[in-house]
Amino acid sequence: MTNKLNNGYELPKSAVILYSDVKREYFPTREHYLTEKDAKKDALLVAEYLKKLGLKVLVYPGNSLVFEKLRKKRPDVVLNLVDSVKGSESLSSSIPAALELLDLPYTGASVLGKSLDTNKFLVKKLLQQAGVPVPHYQLIDSPSYYLDPTLRFPLISKLNEVHGAVEITKNAVSENSKHLNDRIKYLIRTYKQPVLVEEFIVGREITAILLEGLNKKVYLAEKVFKKKGKYIFATFEDQWISKREVFKYRKFEDNLLKEYVKKAFDVVSMYDYGKFDIRMDQSGRYFFIDANCNPAFGPKEADVALSSILDLYGISFLEILKRLLLNTVRDYQGKERLPV
Repeated sequence: MTNKLNNGYELPKSAVILYSDVKREYFPTREHYLTEKDAKKDALLVAEYLKKLGLKVLVYPGNSLVFEKLRKKRPDVVLNLVDSVKGSESLSSSIPAALELLDLPYTGASVLGKSLDTNKFLVKKLLQQAGVPVPHYQLIDSPSYYLDPTLRFPLISKLNEVHGAVEITKNAVSENSKHLNDRIKYLIRTYKQPVLVEEFIVGREITAILLEGLNKKVYLAEKVFKKKGKYIFATFEDQWISKREVFKYRKFEDNLLKEYVKKAFDVVSMYDYGKFDIRMDQSGRYFFIDANCNPAFGPKEADVALSSILDLYGISFLEILKRLLLNTVRDYQGKERLPV
């Protein structure tokens, strides 16, 4: 396989993959732990594909011991797959910060992007001010709260700092104040963090993947659900526990939505690749309901949205890796990546 990328840039010769150092005691609930328990397994799978590209690959947990190893090894590139540090997603921004200090090229979002990623309320605010449509929302940081009277039921409540559909259960949608009160009390007391409440958008759901290379390309896919019900969405159980196929992806095309995605990608300081979840109501209006920088990364067999959706467009995981490496190598050799 060629060691050349586009425009004459060469593939790196060595890489380190960093993954979340996962221990059960780090996480407040078993559900939160389940979203990361296979982090090492997934990293090793990615390593095998990098080896197919001719790279020498090492795989390390993203903990306090790794920085001295990186300082000594000084790989050509670091694939940052760390989603949490000591069980905290908000601490994951310490990884790109350390890589910046070590002056090592790395994939994915910078310190700013990773910091924003763990504040869904702030992401909503930034998207809203940039003209990207979002549902009406409110951040609640205390079990004793005043609900914005302009919010209309049904409302869905989410942990503000945690991804992976944690606590997105059938019970996540509230049709009245009592149900919402009980749920907010449980979430705040269990996870010790604010809760984002937003209007639930009844309609279709689209996932958008943006992958950088020589330019930004957006790939859209609709989730076609097999289940029926009043409120149809992918729950935590659907994504992490159930063995049943709950939905299939099918291609979706809309140039307007692609432009929204490109704007959103820049507004929330993503880099290399990102994922957005969008609901479309019965009038055809879009609402961005979630944003993930550094979303789950791996080949199609790892059952992650990025590779499953790009596979619909005939793009293999090896091609994804090459484009990711192209973006990183080009920006560091060409000094195009903006400083933190």
